[in-house]
Amino acid sequence: MTDVSLIDRLFDVIEHDIVPKTAEGVAHGNKLFGAAILRKDDLSLVLAETNNETENPLWHGEVHCLKRFYEMPKADRPDTKDCVFLATHEPCSLCLSAITWTGFDNFYYLFSHEDSRDSFAIPHDLRILKEVFTLEPGGYNAENAYWKSFSLRKLMRQLPEAERARLEARAGAIAARYDELSDTYQSGKQDNDIPLN
Repeated sequence: MTDVSLIDRLFDVIEHDIVPKTAEGVAHGNKLFGAAILRKDDLSLVLAETNNETENPLWHGEVHCLKRFYEMPKADRPDTKDCVFLATHEPCSLCLSAITWTGFDNFYYLFSHEDSRDSFAIPHDLRILKEVFTLEPGGYNAENAYWKSFSLRKLMRQLPEAERARLEARAGAIAARYDELSDTYQSGKQDNDIPLN
């Protein structure tokens, strides 16, 4: 059974912790991808971050979050096995690898690769999976020996109608905010030097 409180909490983190950082990042020319790390036991926030490709094209939202996570003092940094990894968008091949190499056994995401391509005009995730790995959309193993991934939209579809409708309304409001951020990014991306903008 899908945990409604978990989805609500992950939406809270996107709205209140990731989106403000992303809005600032987009204003500086970065893409709109963000991530957060939460403790599994109480879902408290460890860290939220956003894309910082204008500093380094490797600093995708997830990778930049992991960079900041490993900059924390070891005494303050929980073990990755005790954490939930949240990505606003389905991780690209770089970020999938980073999540794997850092030992997370899970990740959750709201927007799919197809959303990144179709709604946000950022097709690189799917193109790289196809060109480099010859994988069709959804062709990677969503559950494997390293981690299990969860689409928040798919989890919502398993819920009773009342909860599903409420959470879909929340997802719609978040998507509308990301549409605004996407418009800002797209209107200014020619001014940055991100290789794959």
